Amino acid sequence: LAPHSSASLSLSTNPLKMREILHIQGGQCGNQIGAKFWEVVCAEHGIDSTGRYDGDSKLQLERVNVYYNEASCGRFVPRAVLMDLEPGTMDSVRSGPYGQIFRPDNFVFGQSG
Repeated sequence: LAPHSSASLSLSTNPLKMREILHIQGGQCGNQIGAKFWEVVCAEHGIDSTGRYDGDSKLQLERVNVYYNEASCGRFVPRAVLMDLEPGTMDSVRSGPYGQIFRPDNFVFGQSG
């Protein structure tokens, strides 16, 4: 086996390096899958359907900033853009179980008709 290069060694041994992910979901299928994705990520991090932490382990909050921004009121808001040509899918996501965790400007859609 080849020894680790200094670049790969520094990446793998630096646990404080912050990562931030912007999640982009588009179209009907992408938004339906994305809505389920956020349900799973919220469950893993102990985030309830209003964006508040209600977990039982400090480990759940350890890397929560990878996917979420923390609002001044203590809510966790997904770092996400949801887009579609028509508002119908967006309405379904908003009325779904975790629809209230998104900020209104996370939704980008065209006009129906």
